Amino acid sequence: MSVTQPTETIARRSLHDELVDRVRELIVDGSLSAGSKVPERELCERFGVSRTPMREALKVLAAEGLVLLEPNRGAWVTRVTIEELEEVFPVMGALEALSGELACERISEAGIAAIEDTHRRMVTHFQAGQLAEYFRANQEIHEAILTAADNATLSAQYKSLASRVRRARYIANMSRERWTKAVAEHEQILAALRTRDGQALARVLKQHLANKFDTVREWLQSQR
Repeated sequence: MSVTQPTETIARRSLHDELVDRVRELIVDGSLSAGSKVPERELCERFGVSRTPMREALKVLAAEGLVLLEPNRGAWVTRVTIEELEEVFPVMGALEALSGELACERISEAGIAAIEDTHRRMVTHFQAGQLAEYFRANQEIHEAILTAADNATLSAQYKSLASRVRRARYIANMSRERWTKAVAEHEQILAALRTRDGQALARVLKQHLANKFDTVREWLQSQR
């Protein structure tokens, strides 16, 4: 990755959180590739920060399993492995299922309408073959369901794993057939939300994530 780009100075509103988010996204979308050393100096220049907040941000990402900190050697982007995902995805599936159940109890009509709007935008990106934009809208839907669940403990646990799941999704090549199936699953998610059927939504969300894992696992196995 080349990080010699125009300065993107971060507002001091929430320097730490914003910096963690920015570097996390570079890892999740593959701009910082697995197995590569994190170019701390270049990232500091890019975001207009000193080494201290950068290193604090890397500590957070290390706790999330995205980077490995080595004494006197710096930070390295971790590799995605099947073994890791076999641990992460079932836990994330359980959290997704619970968020769906709680969301159906607590979401407002306005909240459902907002998710419907995002779903339509996601489908438009699917039809146009815009994978990155599709992923962003897709993630917005899952985060909106989590927000509607209105459970701080659930949100904290979910967010601690979410970046690892998103990263796995980004690295795998998704066939048109699987992509079409994923959109159909989102139609089921929306239908369950509209009827506030928590058990149905929990089942669909859990299966949706299991299908994602199958796609990622097949891709990782093909790379061996």
